[in-house]
Amino acid sequence: MTEGLPTVIGSANIEAYFRAFFARFTVRAYVCSDVQTWDLGARVAEFGRFTLQLAPKAGGAELSLQGKYLDLWEHDSGSGLRLAVIASNFDAWMPNGDILRFDGIPYVRVAMQARVPLDNDLSVELAAYNLLMQRALIEHDAALWSRIYADDAVLMPNNAPIAPGHAAIAAFIEAHCRELPIFEQLDLRNDRIEEAGGYIYEFASHIANWRSGASSGVSTGKNLRIWRREPDHALKLILQIAAYD
Repeated sequence: MTEGLPTVIGSANIEAYFRAFFARFTVRAYVCSDVQTWDLGARVAEFGRFTLQLAPKAGGAELSLQGKYLDLWEHDSGSGLRLAVIASNFDAWMPNGDILRFDGIPYVRVAMQARVPLDNDLSVELAAYNLLMQRALIEHDAALWSRIYADDAVLMPNNAPIAPGHAAIAAFIEAHCRELPIFEQLDLRNDRIEEAGGYIYEFASHIANWRSGASSGVSTGKNLRIWRREPDHALKLILQIAAYD
């Protein structure tokens, strides 16, 4: 789940993505910082910041990118770890996002696929949270939006630095709501829900029909959200990363 490219699913397709990436770029430097790992029982979440220096092999200006990532690792039968989910985005708008798009890579624009059916209590509960977030975004209601995050949550938003802890998340949401466009239509949806080790993993997406001044458009994107059931039985978000398609 990378910024500027729809979701790539399956090891063969991911390998094709990385072959295309390294065919286009020479990596001058890749440095991770503030890396944390959270043991979530059935999975391990690894997340942090990165700096990436890329030189296009065809020539042209080098790219210096700062961003953040969230990787999910699963325990395999040999007591090791295998990488299950790769998600990342950048701290600022890309000057030329098309340079990170690759032709011929099989991908899925998940926002255009079937959503999770409302056939059990958990899917209904998460659909309700999506409706709550949808309403908060449409109304630019920062207080309502920030209520869904746990005190120790970590938010990795698009085009902004990482926000660790509820106070930082609330401050980001307050500022972000002042910048939001008008949403003529907005659909937040669940594409896949998994429950493992007492945590809930929600693979979500959105379709937004927006306008801002003389600009307007339709955008799609994806989210990985990890929820925790609190002692009062409420669901709270503890980890979230977003990326546009």
